[in-house]
Amino acid sequence: MAVGPVVASESGKYNGRITSFVVLSCMVAATGGIIFGYDIGISGGVTSMKPFLLKFFPDVYNKRIQDTKISNYCKFDSQLLTTFTSSLYIAGLIATFFASPVTRAFGRKTSILIGGMAFLAGAALGGAAYNIYMLIVGRVLLGVGVGFANQSVPLYLSEMAPSRYRGAFNMGFQFCVGIGVLSANLLNYGTQKIKGGWGWRISLAMAAFPASILTIGALFLPETPNSLIQHNADPNTAKKMLQKVRGTDDVHAEFDDLVAANETSKTIKHHFRNIMKRKYRPQLVMSILIPFFQQVTGINVISFYAPILFRTIGFGESASLMSAVVTGLVGLAMTFTSLLIVDKVGRRTLFAIGGVQMFISQMLIGSIMAAKLGDHGVLSKGYGFLVLVLIGAYVAGFGLSWGPLGWLIPSEIFPLEIRSAGQSITVAVGFLFTFIVAQTFLAMLCRLRSGTFFFFGGWVAVMTVFVYLFLPETKNVPIEKMDGIWKQHWFWKRYVCEEDDLESIDGTQKP
Repeated sequence: MAVGPVVASESGKYNGRITSFVVLSCMVAATGGIIFGYDIGISGGVTSMKPFLLKFFPDVYNKRIQDTKISNYCKFDSQLLTTFTSSLYIAGLIATFFASPVTRAFGRKTSILIGGMAFLAGAALGGAAYNIYMLIVGRVLLGVGVGFANQSVPLYLSEMAPSRYRGAFNMGFQFCVGIGVLSANLLNYGTQKIKGGWGWRISLAMAAFPASILTIGALFLPETPNSLIQHNADPNTAKKMLQKVRGTDDVHAEFDDLVAANETSKTIKHHFRNIMKRKYRPQLVMSILIPFFQQVTGINVISFYAPILFRTIGFGESASLMSAVVTGLVGLAMTFTSLLIVDKVGRRTLFAIGGVQMFISQMLIGSIMAAKLGDHGVLSKGYGFLVLVLIGAYVAGFGLSWGPLGWLIPSEIFPLEIRSAGQSITVAVGFLFTFIVAQTFLAMLCRLRSGTFFFFGGWVAVMTVFVYLFLPETKNVPIEKMDGIWKQHWFWKRYVCEEDDLESIDGTQKP
């Protein structure tokens, strides 16, 4: 049943409508974002709970309670504590390179299913943990699940979505990440009040709920037409799926482009080596810098350690967890706003608005903490509330721009022959720098104090300028025609067009 009007892309080539079939399929797949967001939100909350700290990190608890001379910024500085948070991301980094060949050889659906099953196992182990080793192993299994899901879900969404609405569909992943973060914050706030000190077990174990939805749902997910063309000898199977997904029999133009892209991909034997070619230079650069920039916005400072950060500036345990809920609500609302407008106003505009908003917010937060907090002070209620508002403004800017767009842009710019390899590089770089930020933030906060916010704010300024200069607009460009945007760009055309000219003359390729 169709739920939208028949539309064509701006190129006038592709027909299709938004069908209930594709909406339901993408909703199930996007659940992979919930498990990612849930884990981001849950870790910061449980590490601020006294019973959790007493059981697994007694040194941190004693330092925070008993040592009155230690700086506000250093009370949570513990490499073991940060290892609990960051171990998931180093596991995800490794897992994504296994996910790439699985996604390419067996399809997107298989990778999503593996991700859900691994996350289920990790949630069970974390909730039942009785020592630090069980806790860390559980986090590693969660990392394997997130590695497979993050590699396959954005690709699935981009390939299933009509080109005109690809931005909104793909942003469903980041919207689900926001739902996961908010759900984790709400659950932490509730379980923290459970008498007996075992509420953290519920927080960790409840990750199994969204993982169950993803795992069971993956069993019934259809494969994308792109994947069916790659793996099925009968092209009519892929064509019938494309007709069902688009809600129309007139899919000849899009199907022909998919077949042509698949024929090109078959000539590629070494996918990771192929992406190093000169003509793929812009995609390679974006697959590295976009996820790098997304992490050095400093968002994980808020997502992982929001309750700890609010404790640092003087909030109580319950107030800190509730403040994290508020910022989670703001981020979710702005991601939904971005989802509604991204295909109308474009990616570059949202990057610019969000970047300016994030930069100003971080500069003000750093200035207030430098002037009013100090090593042993506490912010007044007025300044504490102002910092909370500014953090909300920062999260809003991220939710509008680098949050969803950091996943959208890489998932839509790769041609089919390097798509799984490109997405793996994107996810791996994201995990690598998420691990680095998670592992170093508490030490950075201890040493740089309020300068931490100036550090991340400086990166926001750099990445905003980078997007303005080097990222072309991808709005309404069909995913199999994306190579054209680089040929028209003032900088990237020298790489893409030059090699195309060489190949058209004698088939050689410039290294």
